[in-house]
Amino acid sequence: MSTSPSSPAVTSPAEAADTSSRSRIVFASFIGTAIEFYDFYVYATAAALVIGPVFFPHGSATAQALSAFVTFGIAFIARPIGSFLFGHFGDRIGRKSTLVASLLVMGVSTTLIGFVPGYDAIGSLAPVLLCILRFGQGIGLGGEWGGAALLATENAPAGRRAWFGMFPQLGPSVGFLAANGLFFGLALALTDEQFRSWGWRVPFIASAVLVALGLYVRMKIAETPAFRAAIERRERVRVPLVSLIARHAKPTLAGAFAMVVCYTLFYISTVFTLSYGVSTLHFTRQSFLGLLCFAVLFMALATPLSAWASDRFGRRPVLIAGIVAAIASGFAMAPLVGSGSTPLVALFLTIELFLMGVTFAPMGALLPELFPTPVRYTGAGVSYNLGGILGASVAPYIAQMLAARGGLAWVGGYVSVAAAVSLIAVLSIRETRDVQLS
Repeated sequence: MSTSPSSPAVTSPAEAADTSSRSRIVFASFIGTAIEFYDFYVYATAAALVIGPVFFPHGSATAQALSAFVTFGIAFIARPIGSFLFGHFGDRIGRKSTLVASLLVMGVSTTLIGFVPGYDAIGSLAPVLLCILRFGQGIGLGGEWGGAALLATENAPAGRRAWFGMFPQLGPSVGFLAANGLFFGLALALTDEQFRSWGWRVPFIASAVLVALGLYVRMKIAETPAFRAAIERRERVRVPLVSLIARHAKPTLAGAFAMVVCYTLFYISTVFTLSYGVSTLHFTRQSFLGLLCFAVLFMALATPLSAWASDRFGRRPVLIAGIVAAIASGFAMAPLVGSGSTPLVALFLTIELFLMGVTFAPMGALLPELFPTPVRYTGAGVSYNLGGILGASVAPYIAQMLAARGGLAWVGGYVSVAAAVSLIAVLSIRETRDVQLS
């Protein structure tokens, strides 16, 4: 039976948390992912605009872009490692302390990137240091999402798990808007020379302030009821990853492939199109960043709508509808983006990011629901971050190559194929709306 957040506890450990406690928990899950994804997207934006010429100055503009996108992909390789590492401790010692550690790793790595000298100053050591810190970003983010999703869903009242799981899913929209908004402001305020010399470093260094805020909020929250119950029942496993591989390999892979559509939609429509729009369509940096800031508002709008629908109708129907639309959207890329028309490019970005919100929101509940409590942190995090390798790490690189060889129609076809892979995965997953997490 569904209850409102203010209803008294009657059925499950999750409903034992009062309204004020849930509000703090929801805010902690949201603010952490917003900060972590701000850090991550700051690099994505910089990779599209400035990382190539600053750290890989030799070669053509295309070669610089490809090199920058390789460093972009390094973090996605690191993210599953982070999910293994932090997932182990999240399932062994608790969600709260693990989330604090992941945020700290991410924040330190991001801030230090802002201080790495360019190639002209220290030569080949510059890209080496950049890659090490980018790897650190991936480790931190790999431990973030699974814990934030569990923090929200394991405290959710009955019948509203997707709604609560939506708040960490809002973090990427806000983080992206903050990152791109700051780059947009810098593009307006600085000359190209100033931006390339020092301006691009400002968003990285500013991360230190945001991380301090996130750490303060997370230190104030309590452990989740589901994990406390698992401790009382002595259900914790010695090595969660081993148990996950031995007993839960199928849902792990299904969850990973289901995530591919989310990553592909987002990183093709932001990182690749930003690079393509500035270098090939000759948009100014500030104008294209402005289009992305506008379009991401529709991603933020779609997130609560999709979460509400997945609580009402189930996770699978909402995901299937969104993925089918994503398959169709790939065919719109060449005519809309290739036109070079500002309204048509904005329309394409809006469609893709809206569909990203539709397909992303239910994952906050779906992935935790695929796994039992003793391996839930590890399982949800590994699925989420393996999906990142499959759907995001190589997406801008592949798109850059496809655009060079076959044009935007090939890139659109890549989007459609990636969405079709996720459709097959979702069809293989059972409906999880009524699964008990305790």
